[in-house]
Amino acid sequence: MTFSIVARSADGETWGVAVASKFLAVGSAVPAAVAGVGALATQADANVAYKGLALSHLDEGATAAVALQRLIEEDSGYAHRQVGIVDLDGNAASHTGTECIPWAGGRTGDGYAVQGNCLAGEEVVDEMERAWLESDAEAALQDRLMAALAAGDAAGGDKRGRQSAAILVVRDGAGYGGLDDVAVDLRVDDHAAPIDELVRLLSLHELYLTASTDEEKVVVDAALREELEAFATAGGHRDFAAWVGTENHEMRVAPDLAWIDRRVLAIVRGDG
Repeated sequence: MTFSIVARSADGETWGVAVASKFLAVGSAVPAAVAGVGALATQADANVAYKGLALSHLDEGATAAVALQRLIEEDSGYAHRQVGIVDLDGNAASHTGTECIPWAGGRTGDGYAVQGNCLAGEEVVDEMERAWLESDAEAALQDRLMAALAAGDAAGGDKRGRQSAAILVVRDGAGYGGLDDVAVDLRVDDHAAPIDELVRLLSLHELYLTASTDEEKVVVDAALREELEAFATAGGHRDFAAWVGTENHEMRVAPDLAWIDRRVLAIVRGDG
């Protein structure tokens, strides 16, 4: 009753899952990923224990195919399960149990596993695979995953309708403040257009929770520092650092104000 894509980036540094379903809070049940280990989606009559078990198998060196085989061998309900796995090296495996609600099936290739059940038709996974393969291999993994998810939705998606969607992406040191590996973890739990809403949230995530690149940084000289401080105090803030914290721009401004992201500067100047 769900469609998903599990994938690794072309550079081998990022893993992720994107999923949508006519099911409340699909992101709470389906996706799991650990940087430097792999990622998976467990769905249909989802066995959520698969998440910890599969990641443990992968962490111990099992390939995606071996990890999947172990899950199936240890689960008497495997005929009702659907799962996709991508391992450290980009090997992919997907399983669709014989009792999954049709249409049900999957596609795998180098670095990706696409699968779905209770779908409008086979074209859903075909279009997801096409969108993945045609996306820019150098683009951010979350953008490629969302392109595939949107393609599946446009092809009919879950035949019961739409309700929730989620995306989880991990990369070493990519989390908030560089203190964990969760690059993206967004969920739309109950919405009439969950994928559209997820795209909107991902855009906000890019601004608030993604570190600035060198190209996005504007050096703060004495004149600009004075401008920023004046802006903050005019707005009733103690100083510009307090404004940054209030507006949640910590990922876009240097703690010592050595630089500011060009988009935040545009906001300060009324251009953003």
